[in-house]
Amino acid sequence: MKRLLLSILMISVVWSCSKDDDNTINNQDINYSKFPQEFPFTTLATVNGAEVINGGFGSGAAAHPTRKGEFYVITDRGPNTDYKSGKKFLIPNFTPTIMHFKINAEGKVEVIKYIKLKNPSGQPITGLPNPAGLGSTGEVAYDAAGNELGNDKYGLDSESIVAAPDGTFWVSDEYGPHIVHYSAEGVELERISPIGVNTGNRKLPAVLAKRRANRGMEGLCITPDGKTLVGTMQSMMFVPSKALATNKTLTRIVTFDITTGKTKQYLYKQDGGASDSVCDITALSNNEFLVIERDGNFGTQGGIKKVYRISLNDATDVTGTDLAAVDGMKVNEKALEQCSWDELANAGIKPVSKKLAVDLVAKIGYEHDKFEGIVYLGNNKLAVFNDDDFGVVDDGNGNPKAKILPKTGKVDKGTMYVVDIQ
Repeated sequence: MKRLLLSILMISVVWSCSKDDDNTINNQDINYSKFPQEFPFTTLATVNGAEVINGGFGSGAAAHPTRKGEFYVITDRGPNTDYKSGKKFLIPNFTPTIMHFKINAEGKVEVIKYIKLKNPSGQPITGLPNPAGLGSTGEVAYDAAGNELGNDKYGLDSESIVAAPDGTFWVSDEYGPHIVHYSAEGVELERISPIGVNTGNRKLPAVLAKRRANRGMEGLCITPDGKTLVGTMQSMMFVPSKALATNKTLTRIVTFDITTGKTKQYLYKQDGGASDSVCDITALSNNEFLVIERDGNFGTQGGIKKVYRISLNDATDVTGTDLAAVDGMKVNEKALEQCSWDELANAGIKPVSKKLAVDLVAKIGYEHDKFEGIVYLGNNKLAVFNDDDFGVVDDGNGNPKAKILPKTGKVDKGTMYVVDIQ
């Protein structure tokens, strides 16, 4: 009996200490006064004289679900340039990676660990395109010399990340588009794709497979109640086809009930056109969110880098009755992407409401081009991240060159900012 009581007492002490430690972590004041701050980088490779850095962190971002001041950022499929009908993959065996970091006592970024994404067998994946039937966008992969590469059935063009309360991750991508569930160690647990894409048992609406190449599910977040994933398509989809899709400011938001697998879809009206992007999304409540709208220009060269508050409360669910319908719900026998906003309004369809939260160019002179990651910190503060493209861009001939910021003349590197929003 004494031994049992002693054991119970020891467990109680350990639990109590752990609880106090967690409270200390969760309630500490995080020092953001030293921001903006670049992430630490090393060189991955030198390709055609261009230095490729271990960057790319900032395609998507998420806060640690319980520890204040800790974050996760994710890369996309890896360093690449345009070439023929696809992309040159400058480091073909590059593995999409999550970086876990914290803001330390000095208010600086401190990397905790890197988590490489893996297939269900635990082997590292690549960012190479999926084969036909498994999420292919039709892109062809080449190496830096222009030789054709193969595909990867588990390949991912990862763009956003959710850190779930159970320690696992949900990642959205631009191929399938897929939403992939990964263990805390980065091993694939489930791959959710549109109906008609031959992966997994649970499905997204078939119409989402009509995303454009390199413009799939760009943003993903989880509602505060932990029940629902909310994803944003990057821009107008080609529904029913590239030639017939005419509403260039219409894109879609999809919700996925984690327990039941039930989905809903909502329309989002972009300020710009089909070349602009709706990127990351972060939750304010179960029905209200912040989303990125941006173009592809540097902020100091007239670029648009804005964040909007949106609400699903009065928006119309446009899922329709047939999830397998490849063109989705129709109005006047036309796909939604074929309808004007007036035509949709006359049919009783309302997009999500939106209100400007911050214009980064106007507020802080934001200079990066690929503003792609946001995390709401509370108290009207927002963490902002950029995708630096691993420090390289296309030279116009399919080869890499250094990605230079026009204002400072420095190589673009992943940077975290903290800004106040309305």
